[in-house]
Amino acid sequence: MKSLANEFFKTMQDGAARHQAQHPDQYELVSTGIKDEQDVAHQIELVEQMIARHVSAIVLAPADSKALVAVAQRAQEAGIVVVNIDNRFDAAVLAERHLTIPFVGPNNRTGARAVGEVVARRLKAGDPVAIVEGAPNAFNGIQRRDGFMDAVQAAGLRVVASQTGQWETARANQVVAAIVSEHPDVKAVLCANDNMALGAVAALKAAGRANDVLVAGFDNISAVQQLVRDGQIIATADQHGDALAVYGIEYALEMLRHSTTTPANRETPVDLITREALH
Repeated sequence: MKSLANEFFKTMQDGAARHQAQHPDQYELVSTGIKDEQDVAHQIELVEQMIARHVSAIVLAPADSKALVAVAQRAQEAGIVVVNIDNRFDAAVLAERHLTIPFVGPNNRTGARAVGEVVARRLKAGDPVAIVEGAPNAFNGIQRRDGFMDAVQAAGLRVVASQTGQWETARANQVVAAIVSEHPDVKAVLCANDNMALGAVAALKAAGRANDVLVAGFDNISAVQQLVRDGQIIATADQHGDALAVYGIEYALEMLRHSTTTPANRETPVDLITREALH
């Protein structure tokens, strides 16, 4: 997994552990993650450790869509089944290496567009909005930014700032504080994950803008659910991290049972979450 400091990946880990406890005779689970989203080198080391342990399968949520491809290829060449979940490997890098690794996960662009449309319905054409992006080396971050842009452009809103918060609360807090200072007329902040939405909410409170700037996120972690109920975050998206781990594990088990099949990608659900959905 990526950063276990992010509640989303802790949920994913818990989902995997529950599944293994229900199927103890089918497989042994080794569950690992990195300390933060930037720790790409350590995630590569973790995959190398799994190769050295001769595991049967690796279900991988890569912190970097390009940098993890080479080690995933080494795993495949060692006869290990590799399934990519959550953050999709870069298609160009896979093609360059003549590599097929199935992706099991949601359409992040569609999910982010749905979140962006909730924001757009509360605004009018020409209103200024800001986007706090995920890590620029993560395909799901790019897809969420693009989904927000789809909704914003369709509604005729104006993007006055779009910059990375690197998936982190503290970084997003700094970014949003700077944005509201530079663009005091901003009407909404669309965040590519809920950790960053929490940072945005805190920054807006500190600036005295909590009641007049809309905030949206992505992931539906438990830490934001009360804020969604209170209207402090008006929308997020649930891609079911606990189930996502299970989908990846079940696909890996399926591939181990049917080693001759060429695996296809498998799209998983992503649901829009608003105050109405939580009541």
